[in-house]
Amino acid sequence: MPPPAARLFADPEFPACVSSLLGRGNTPLSPLCDRITWLRPQEICPSPRLFPADGRDALGKQGILGDCWFICACSVLHTSPLLLHQVFPADQSTWEDEGYTGCFTCRFWRFGRWVEVTIDDRLPCLGHKLCFSHCQDQEAFWLPLLEKAYAKLHGCYEALWAGQVVDALVDLTGGLVERWSFESAEESFREEILSKMLDLKKRCAMSCSVLHSREGSGDLGQFHAFTITDIQHGITKNGETLLLFCVHNPWGRNCWEGSWRKSGDKWALMDQTESSRFLSQMRDGEFWVEKEEFFQEFNEVTLSFPVINKDEIESIWTGSPLSHTKQIYGTWVKGQNAGGSRNNTSFPDNPKFWLRVREQSEVYVTLLQKPRVGMGASDKMHSGRKLQCELSNNMVPIAVGLHIWKVEKRRFNLQKTVLAPPVAGTSSHSYDRQLHLRCQLSPGYYLLIPSTFLRDTEGDFLFRVLSSGPITLSELPSNQPVRRASEDVIPGIWETLELKGEWKKNNSAGGSRNFSSYHLNPAITFCVPPNSRMVKVTLRQHSQENQCHAIGFHVYLAPADGSFCPFSQEPCSSCIPHSHSLEVSKASELAPGQYIVVPSTYLPDQECKFSIFISTKTERKPIKSEETLGHILKEVSVISLMK
Repeated sequence: MPPPAARLFADPEFPACVSSLLGRGNTPLSPLCDRITWLRPQEICPSPRLFPADGRDALGKQGILGDCWFICACSVLHTSPLLLHQVFPADQSTWEDEGYTGCFTCRFWRFGRWVEVTIDDRLPCLGHKLCFSHCQDQEAFWLPLLEKAYAKLHGCYEALWAGQVVDALVDLTGGLVERWSFESAEESFREEILSKMLDLKKRCAMSCSVLHSREGSGDLGQFHAFTITDIQHGITKNGETLLLFCVHNPWGRNCWEGSWRKSGDKWALMDQTESSRFLSQMRDGEFWVEKEEFFQEFNEVTLSFPVINKDEIESIWTGSPLSHTKQIYGTWVKGQNAGGSRNNTSFPDNPKFWLRVREQSEVYVTLLQKPRVGMGASDKMHSGRKLQCELSNNMVPIAVGLHIWKVEKRRFNLQKTVLAPPVAGTSSHSYDRQLHLRCQLSPGYYLLIPSTFLRDTEGDFLFRVLSSGPITLSELPSNQPVRRASEDVIPGIWETLELKGEWKKNNSAGGSRNFSSYHLNPAITFCVPPNSRMVKVTLRQHSQENQCHAIGFHVYLAPADGSFCPFSQEPCSSCIPHSHSLEVSKASELAPGQYIVVPSTYLPDQECKFSIFISTKTERKPIKSEETLGHILKEVSVISLMK
């Protein structure tokens, strides 16, 4: 016997009340909240269970919440037991167990890592029935529980009112997702996509969406997502081959008025055995659509990549496992590195990354922007925990893009590189939460630059690379001065040279100019090129923060005859007094020519390794580019109010 309801877990962070239903309160959900009650599954039906006996009965039905996009994405869990157990961990106690506690845990992939969300099993109901998502088998509760965990992750149920199937698929798989638009698509492209869908129909989640309803298309709705549950070839009486798509509507009821509807006249083209084979497979809400009708009625298809092992993804294009993954977090900061698109001369200021490809590889470079809370979105407090409604109308997306250049070596001219055509790049800056570029890359080094469309647009992002071969990913150090809004910003580019050295006792640790051994310090030569406007020298010691030496440096003009003696000339720039800091720097205006920088510790014979960064600023040539801005994404949310 399960314990009485009074002793079951009640989640204080996501309580059974209006605050867990509503965020802004600007959707059709608001007027219904007073009628919603919260019931546990054993109060809704006599024999609740997590999953139905027949997997086909796990198909989701949408209630009064406009989250068809999430319900369609959940079909990915039908295709992979590995994913199902990743998202919905096995061995959780259920209603039949003696130790049942009324508590469930789900996992979602959020911004580079899997996060756990724990909930109780109290579910929103109207008239003693679930009012949000439910399964075809209404005694199976895995979907409404997963929906509740997803709502808690976003702060409230209302945050799920509208969204993108592709975003939910990323959250449920941690993998790659592609979306293909059929609007204005060439016939060859459609055929290529069809071939790919046929190959992967048993291994991938596939969804289709209506973004522009066509007159006479029946009750498909606008901005609505559907699940593609099967694709099959059929044979007519005349021996003609047809391609039919089985499409499931999350409303869970018939809505298709096309010629292949359940009572449509096209079934007469097949003999009775063939037509019965198709019709007998249909569940509530499913309908068959012939190939030409499919392209006519639906505007786009979304398809997830197969997950073959934990966090290992398979390419849908080559079948190769993308077993090598690297990721780095980054930020665009106004006045520092938010350089905007290639339409701006400040484009090279954007964050820059090195990708090293060690062998010929299929590579996917992904850019995932962190959801931002929009104006007026509520930051809700549940028992001291801050929750944010990040998706749907609470999310303010930014238009982002990504470009890749191949370079011969790590010491390269940044200005010349970004002026050249990239080996790969986004055709326009888009509002996608995650975008990726697919490349076949030869061994070598590649420069990766993510950007926002507008300059000085701030945001956080995750840079992720998946490859069939070994790779390394690192960020280029940025040593450019912080520009203040009040400063006169001179268009230009900072080129940084990094050199490493070491102070050794009785060898190269000469101390400051107060000591006669000063001349033993390393002397590093650098060049200020023509048209430079500014030079910044940064000295960084490789020590623990609590074991820093006092460090500083002097910059000298290099003698024409090459006979450098630091005691015989005065420095033209200095970073003194010596400071007990991990890093010290000095920016100066220096005329073009050859210079020598001498880094030193204050006292002689203090040993340490160090790096010197020489950043020179030169006037920048404009980049010949006309970057375009993609359209604002159209979220799907169509609802069907329960009667």
